[in-house]
Amino acid sequence: MTDTLHISELFYSIQGESTRAGLPCAFVRLCGCNLRCTYCDSSYTWDEEGRRMSVAEVSAWLEDFSGVMTEITGGEPLLQEAVYPLMNALLAQGREVLLETGGSLSIARIPVAVGVILDIKCPDSGMMARNDWGNIEVLQQRQAAGSKDEIKFVLSSEKDVTWAVQIVREQCLTQLAPVLFSPVIGRLSPARLAAIILQERLPMRLQLQLHTQIWPSLSRGV
Repeated sequence: MTDTLHISELFYSIQGESTRAGLPCAFVRLCGCNLRCTYCDSSYTWDEEGRRMSVAEVSAWLEDFSGVMTEITGGEPLLQEAVYPLMNALLAQGREVLLETGGSLSIARIPVAVGVILDIKCPDSGMMARNDWGNIEVLQQRQAAGSKDEIKFVLSSEKDVTWAVQIVREQCLTQLAPVLFSPVIGRLSPARLAAIILQERLPMRLQLQLHTQIWPSLSRGV
């Protein structure tokens, strides 16, 4: 059914990533993912069954958080057809809505009023070949229509950094949206990434997962 969602978890927390980091946010995490990134920290979205909820039921849960930013995430939320009526329902309520996607599926159907956080997969993710490069053109169209999108690179190594910088420059991505460089902790030192950004004078934002610093012992619900 197009109004039924497969939900991994619903939770209210501090936004830990993106340029909105630090703000209160109600999260709708959907089940399922078509990618298997080497650094995945949310495998439970496709390992576990989750629960079925209608768009109306999710909207009812969000009523306790009126005026709060809402992010739809996963897994890969664009795998579920009901994500589109969900986005439209939340926008109709006057909410600020974000959607984070792994970048392997087209973002063309996402309403311009929804802030897209587009993850471009780097070589060491193991999923680079799955990037939908047509999304860059869609971002251009969305920017012209007044969107507030962002682009994220999750970096596992200096090789990833070199590759990401090349993509940003070739595609002129900083002219489309804020570009965030996020190191995989334990693989790429934040200090090393910071040094590269400073040395090369890169116009990218260093992003650390704020929620992992606030609640280091929790891996879900934050």
